Amino acid sequence: MTQTQDGFGEELADFVRRVGELRTARARPAGEQSVVLDAALFELQHVAEQLWPRYERIAAGAGAAAPVDRQERQFLKALFQQLPLPVVLVDRETVVRRLNVAATGLTGVRAGYATGRPLASLLTPDDRAAFRSQAAAVARGEGDRGLTVHLQQRPYEPLLATLTALHPPDEPQPAVLVVFQEGSARGSAAVPPPSELPDLADSTRHAELMDVVEAMASELLQLPPGAPESVLAAAAGVLCGRFADWIVADVADGVLRRVTVLGPSDPAVAPLLHMVAGQDPADCPLVVEAARAGNGALQVQPEDIEGFGHDTAGTPVLARAEVSSLMCVPLGSAGPVAGVLTLFRTGSARPFSMAEGRAMDVMARHIALAMRRPAPDAPAEAASCTSVEAPVSPSSAGSPPPPAVPPRP
Repeated sequence: MTQTQDGFGEELADFVRRVGELRTARARPAGEQSVVLDAALFELQHVAEQLWPRYERIAAGAGAAAPVDRQERQFLKALFQQLPLPVVLVDRETVVRRLNVAATGLTGVRAGYATGRPLASLLTPDDRAAFRSQAAAVARGEGDRGLTVHLQQRPYEPLLATLTALHPPDEPQPAVLVVFQEGSARGSAAVPPPSELPDLADSTRHAELMDVVEAMASELLQLPPGAPESVLAAAAGVLCGRFADWIVADVADGVLRRVTVLGPSDPAVAPLLHMVAGQDPADCPLVVEAARAGNGALQVQPEDIEGFGHDTAGTPVLARAEVSSLMCVPLGSAGPVAGVLTLFRTGSARPFSMAEGRAMDVMARHIALAMRRPAPDAPAEAASCTSVEAPVSPSSAGSPPPPAVPPRP
């Protein structure tokens, strides 16, 4: 096989050289160009009748890997998955091609969802451009690189990302292997920002956040049991305006169904609101991922603008709504997900913070509990504890209770 490939390579190199000679022959007088044309046709015929069939035979032979090669590839895949460090294989645009189990645990994103999406979108906005630039340099063959990055879900924990080029077999373009390690490039541990006394703005935002949590609890306690869609719609009403610009509520009772869409009162936004209300939640990868695996998402300046599907004209919903940050929250932490809430902040609105994300997780658990409350006529579940009254002895029946023992001085 190697001799066949070497011979084919030599013939292909000769063909390229002859084509170059024919290109320089175009400067000959018009009377001699017919000779050049005949030579060009002869070279094309040689490619069609000789070189192309040989290329097809070589390609077919390369596709049939030997059993030993297949076993080695399977071994390498298993080794990749079981590496203790988070490892991700990306292309020059940082699009994920494969990530191992440790990387799944680090990023909180399943391999099936991350594949085909840019790894840079999981980083904080300040790190994305540098990470893309370094990945492109490594893919061009400019050597290994290393830089410190931060995940959106863990912005205070620096990660050292080491990038090195790989050349997968049977692939023309090189890939980039990214290895994450905790701590900065100097090896220091992750240090959260220094604790300071909150200023007036922080105190005000915290008070507003507690007001939203309290309003949500009050609303849920007043709702009748046995109506999960009504619970979801009421929860969306609490959040819209005071917590987010858009609220999209989907119920998950075996199949995803859109229940409520609330947004700005601007008449220019009304057509998009109606379109999103009639959208199939299955066309929204963020919602599908949250409902299937229970993985929430908090994104600032989302790069995967196709994460919430498209409108009827094919424009991404996130781009048309000018979403600056979003949260996609599954409802329920144990058992199947009862529904999914998606929250948008648009334009110049302040992006969602990690503190707001934690508060939304608390409200999501409360909403899920309210959705699962059975109707009054539903059969009651068996109690986990049984109450048994202590028997009363005949001698003590009707007798006054024993006097209280005074405390010791």
